Order: sequence, then C-alpha cells, then structure tokens
Amino acid sequence: MTRIREYVFQLFHDDATGHDYYHMERVARTANQIAMNEKADIFICEAAALLHDVGDAKLFEQPEKNVEAMNSFLKSIGLTAEQIAFLNQIINEVSFSKGVQVPATIEGRIVQDADRIDAIGAIGIARTFAYGGANQQMIHHDTDKNTSIQHFYDKLLKLYDLLHTAKAKEMAVSRQRFMEQYLEQFYKEW
Repeated sequence: MTRIREYVFQLFHDDATGHDYYHMERVARTANQIAMNEKADIFICEAAALLHDVGDAKLFEQPEKNVEAMNSFLKSIGLTAEQIAFLNQIINEVSFSKGVQVPATIEGRIVQDADRIDAIGAIGIARTFAYGGANQQMIHHDTDKNTSIQHFYDKLLKLYDLLHTAKAKEMAVSRQRFMEQYLEQFYKEW
C-alpha cells in the first residue's frame, strides 16, 4: 500500500480543490473501517479509495491517460490483471456525478460510501468552498444557482440517504446534522 500512497501523493499533493492527497487518505481510512465491519476485501477497498479520483474529468484534462498510467503502475508493482480490473470497476462506480446508484460489489459500495462521507460534515463544507473558490464559483446568490451553497442542496444533503452500509450511516449521522446546523447559521448571518 505504501507504493500506492506514494503514487497518489505525486498526483494530488498540490490540489487546491478539496481533492488533495489528504482527501484520498481520509477516504482510504474510512473505507478500511467500513471494510472491516463488512468483512470485505480491505486491500481492494483501501487501494480503490486511494485511487478513486485518478481519472476524474473535473480534475484532469486527460483523465483517460491518467487511468492508463495508473494501470501500468499497478501492474508494475505486482497487482494481477483481475485486481486491476476490479479496482477500475470500483473507481468507475464511485462518482456521484456518473449517477451509479448502487455499485455492483460490496467493495464498490464501501468506497462510494467512504467518498460520500468525506463530502459531508465540517471537512465536506471546507471542501465545498475550496472547490467553489478554485472554480470561480460564488459562495451564495439569491438568484444564481451556480454557487457553493446551492451545492449543498444539489448533492451534499442527499448523500446520507444514498449510503449503502449501516457502518457508513452510523459514521455520517453527526456530519449530516452539522451541515444542517451550518446552513441554518449561514442563512442567519446572510
């Protein structure tokens, strides 16, 4: 796992959109906890969690080349063709924007849950504004809907109900509540 962490660090260490190396680490740590609870393949869950944004089109101009390079790297460190295919399947099923409701495997559901957990709560709020700022998005506007606050309604507040595992829901309860309280306070101040 060390080599995979080093690979991911090289790709994401300077990201300012909230998709930095530390996001990958948090998602991997959360996936590990859920995988242990679900008795799933811990290595696959952690590796997929670390690599889940390698081919993200909103982060990279040529995501397909990133995926090809990732697959070559994984082969070079001794992963089997089956493991690489499984990791690619999971990575392709994680994204909220791709609209995959239920990944095909428990490992896919775990990684999707872990990524969604990192999108909510205090860190999720910080990541939302980091992404918005990096993409010249306004914080809030009364009529313009392309804002960071609107993102809470378009995505973040929906994620809790889309979690698959009981452990993920347990981990996310306080984060969901915190976001709701944050928005109440935001509107009072606005």
